Amino acid sequence: MAATTAGVVRRRVGAAALAAAAWPMPAGCAGDDPDPAPAAARSASPAATGSAVPRSALLPPVAAYVDAVNGKDLDALTKAFAPDGQVVDVGRRFAGRDAIRGWADREVIGGALTVRGVVERRDGYQKLLVTFAPGGSGGFAAHYAFTVSGSAITRADLTYAN
Repeated sequence: MAATTAGVVRRRVGAAALAAAAWPMPAGCAGDDPDPAPAAARSASPAATGSAVPRSALLPPVAAYVDAVNGKDLDALTKAFAPDGQVVDVGRRFAGRDAIRGWADREVIGGALTVRGVVERRDGYQKLLVTFAPGGSGGFAAHYAFTVSGSAITRADLTYAN
């Protein structure tokens, strides 16, 4: 299993070089700026998580996820998801909190997550441009799209940024 995880990290770190040209990408890069936060608020000083956007610009369950990753808090990350929530990480699907916990323990906790911008936001949905740096790596650009219901993430789709 360690070889598989190492292979995933190598692929992701390799993708960082390809994605580097996309950094920095402004919020709202997909056209009209759907982020309801005023531009001045989005350009305010970075949040405590080290993100380039203030924590208040994130949906509460999404902010909980970002905080958990950066706080290396596996329990909090798991609790950010609904019991039947799912993660689709570059095509690999993890369904339910137990599967999400195992995935996060192997591949997420120990890394650093920086939110670079809010690409899209609507009721119950938020897509972010992030930099994720697995432990000890330089990181790579990705899009993290979260679907939320109430106080929990029901689905997270994680893809490389183009």
